[in-house]
Amino acid sequence: MRRSPQFFMLEVSLITKYFPNLTEKQLQQIGQLQELYSFWNSQINVVSRQDIENLYEKHVLHSLGIAKVMKFKAGTEILDVGTGGGFPGIPLAILFPNCQFHLVDSIGKKIKVVTEVSQAIGLTNLTAQHERAENVANDYDFIVSRAVTRLKPFYDWIKDKAKKNQFNELRNGILYLKGGDLTEELEEFGGKYEQYSLADYFTEEFFETKKVVYVPI
Repeated sequence: MRRSPQFFMLEVSLITKYFPNLTEKQLQQIGQLQELYSFWNSQINVVSRQDIENLYEKHVLHSLGIAKVMKFKAGTEILDVGTGGGFPGIPLAILFPNCQFHLVDSIGKKIKVVTEVSQAIGLTNLTAQHERAENVANDYDFIVSRAVTRLKPFYDWIKDKAKKNQFNELRNGILYLKGGDLTEELEEFGGKYEQYSLADYFTEEFFETKKVVYVPI
């Protein structure tokens, strides 16, 4: 089902509400996401049918919650582990065109969607790889992800992937999108971390229990 231009403007306005300084190119790239994901989701299921109707709130804006916690400086290299169809990596790559993003997932058909969507919107600062996180060769300034597993095993997968040299405001490490009560999970992790509630940044009900967990490495 093709959407009207008014529909896209309404959806994109949810993003500009919180990120008002986007360039025309960034607005165009974000505006293309609904139609692209609707098409690819009909071929390869990467987003639930319910969520595809709320793509900009539940996926795009949720991904950009990381940007409220950390504004990556130019030249930052970010690894997105278990990216699925490209979240949070694709929205972050749009927002930070002077940073480099590498998106990995263990399911090859999901990486196909990432590749097709990123090419269609003209992202030149993003690469994608069908691979498990443990087998990624390079090191990165930050590792981002969206609730692929509990924090403790995730940390074990990627603890050797962080670069030693620091130049961002936060020390290199993990920025992890999670929801719900994380008390037990964070106690199990046992390491140093900081929690940021997305309800402090976004007013929509969806974000009431959503958090970014930052773990320095």
